[in-house]
This record gives sequence, C-alpha cells and structure tokens, in this order.
Amino acid sequence: MLALIAPLSALLGGVGLLLLGSGLFGTLLAVRGELEGFSAQTIGLISSGYFLGFFLGTLFAPALIRRIGHIRAFAFCAAGTAALTLAHAVFVDPLAWLVLRVGVGALLVVLYTVIESWLNASSPPERRAQVFSAYMLVNLGALALGQQFLRIADVGDFVLFAVVSMLISLAVMPVAWTRLTPPPVLAVPRIGVRALYRAAPSAVVGTLASGLALGAFWGLGPLYAADIGLDHAGVASFMGWTIVGGAALQFPLGRLSDRRDRRDVLAVIGGLAAAAAVLAVLSGRLGGAALYASMFMFGGLSFAVYPLSVAHLIDRISTDQVLAGSSTLLLVHGVASAVGPSLAGLAMTRSGTPGALLAYAGVVFGAMALFVGWRRRVREGITEHDASFLPMLRTTPTALELMPAAQDGARPGASEPAAADAAVTPGR
Repeated sequence: MLALIAPLSALLGGVGLLLLGSGLFGTLLAVRGELEGFSAQTIGLISSGYFLGFFLGTLFAPALIRRIGHIRAFAFCAAGTAALTLAHAVFVDPLAWLVLRVGVGALLVVLYTVIESWLNASSPPERRAQVFSAYMLVNLGALALGQQFLRIADVGDFVLFAVVSMLISLAVMPVAWTRLTPPPVLAVPRIGVRALYRAAPSAVVGTLASGLALGAFWGLGPLYAADIGLDHAGVASFMGWTIVGGAALQFPLGRLSDRRDRRDVLAVIGGLAAAAAVLAVLSGRLGGAALYASMFMFGGLSFAVYPLSVAHLIDRISTDQVLAGSSTLLLVHGVASAVGPSLAGLAMTRSGTPGALLAYAGVVFGAMALFVGWRRRVREGITEHDASFLPMLRTTPTALELMPAAQDGARPGASEPAAADAAVTPGR
C-alpha cells in the first residue's frame, strides 16, 4: 500500500492542505457570521452559495484545465481562492459573503478536479480501489483536523482567515513539485435523472436526502454548536467528532450492506440517523461527552447514506453505465446540498431555536427511511452486488473514475448521455 501511495504523496499532500483550509473556512464563516449578527437564514443562504458555486464550477473546470494545463490551473484557482477567503474578512456583509462564497465554491471544484483527474491517471487499474480509499481517508482526516484551528485564535480576528489563505496557498507547492505527467481531462457523460430514478429510486432518494441534510449540517452545524453555548474549542470538538464518526462507521456499515439487500441497510441507517439527530438535540442541553457521542453516531450514520446510495445504483445498472450514472447521482447531491442550508436556515430562524437544524435533518432522514422501506416492500427483487462498498464523500465527477466498478464500463466521453438514457435498466 505504501509503495503505491508514495508516488502520489505530492498530490495527496496538496489536497490535504487544501482541505485543511476549506474545512476550517466553512466552520469559521458560520461562527463569525453569528458573531456579526447574521441570522441563521442568512448564514444558510451564504452556505447555499458555496454549493451553487461548486455546481457551476463543474461546468467550466474541464475546459479551463485543458486550456492552461493542470499545474497552472491549480495555481490560478488557488491564488483566487486564497484572495477570496481574505476578502471575507475585509467585506463583512451578507451580500458580499454570498457572492464571495459562490466564487470560492467555483474555484475549489477546479482544484479538486485537477487532483482527482491526476490521481485517476496515475493509478494502476487494479489498485484504484486502494487509491480511492486513501484519497477519502485524506479527505476526512483533513476536514476533522481543520476544525481544530478554531482553538488557536479568536474568530473575530483576522488571524484565522489568514490561516485559511496560507493553507490554500501552500497546497500549490506539492502539486507544482510532482513529476507525474498531467493527464488529459475528458468529459464525463451523464444519465438523465428521470431514467436514473426508474432504475434505482432508492439510490436517488438516498442521495437527495444526504445532500439536503449534510449540506445544511456543513453550513449551519457550527452555528448550532455556538448557539447551544459551546465555545470555539467546543465547536471544533463538535464538528470534529461528527467527522470522526463519519470516517469510523462508513466501512463497517458498507461491509454489512455487501452481505444484505442495500435497501434494508439504507432504510435502517436512515431511521437510526434520524434518531441520532433527535438524541443530539436532547443531549445538547447536557453538553460534554453525551453531545459528542450522539454527534459521533449522527456523523457515522449520515455520512454512510451517500456511498450506500452509489453502491445501490451500481447494483442496479449495467457496468458500462456506472460512470455516467454515478456522475448524475453526484449532480443530484450537489443540487440538494445547495438547497439544504437555505431550508434549514429558514427553519432555525422561523422556530427561533438552534435545534431546528438537527430536527430538520431528522425529518429528512426519517422520510428517506420510510420511502426506502416502502420501495423494499413493493419491489422484492433480489439484488446481486456487482461491486463492493467504498467509503466516500461527495466529490467531483472525475474522482468517480477511480471506483473499481467504473473500470469495466465505458470511459468518459465514450457514450453520449442520450444513448445512456435509453440503455438504463428499469428498477427491479
């Protein structure tokens, strides 16, 4: 494993630094926004702007990388991201933050696309599952560690914005240092959402629920933690334990889903995630270990919903459509993530209680569990698992090429989306 990862260490180091900065930045903005008197609805809208920018960035990222190359595109967008993060500290205004957040999301998706396309091209086909797992481990580890920077300075100062800018700027160094040959960037085909729903309705609904709930959590979770009385170190622990739970439980839950019908596991996880959200609201009054334990469980359960949905989709479509189908599922997740923070922020503002955030997540996951359970009853067909579960976070379409299940199918650009629509098999 080490022999495989060593040549890719520069790319993994670059994305690690990038995620240290971006992970800290999302939490910092929510806490600083509350300090500035922004309402939960306003902070939710600003968070939605990030996911909107992320979605828009997927449209121009391949063209930009083809035009100026991987390293220059990475340096170009890292410089822009570093500047925009500092601009948040200069222009402390909701509208300015919304515009800046859209810009940051659009630039970050280019940075992730550079790294992921490079990892994909530099990984032997038979070892891509290990590379994909290592990449996701770096993602989760960096996100958890990034929260801890809240302990080093006051969120009301300029220091943490400068730290974010420095981390993103430093990410350029290992990427520019690598001797790996930059790969071509090809278009990833997509299957229509309607056709995908006919093939695997539980996968689409699971992905939608994950985006709605976790998009809201990433944007407003730090605000919830601050509103229930946690100090900055407490906010860091709150977010950190949630991410650690997501990293710790994905694999065992995924192994379980490889041995059973994934819809059964997805329905149970949805119900337990809803219960964990309610438990977190109740334990928020106690604080300390009870709160962190409930958030560990919430993170472990909720983070597994999206990769389980992807695995269920792969079970339901032909191998030559895995990449196109997974890419469309990622699009659904992105749109839901853009909507989720605004809905949760509105609920928090209208109810006047921070607990509305986790109550919202509980309703979303509870509804998902009921739907998937219903689908399991009306469609009893036996599912054969065509691929093993892989722990993952929502990422860019390029990273999906690293999934082993995508290796037997059509390569990017090999089929048109319209043709893919016609070939999708109906849900069993």
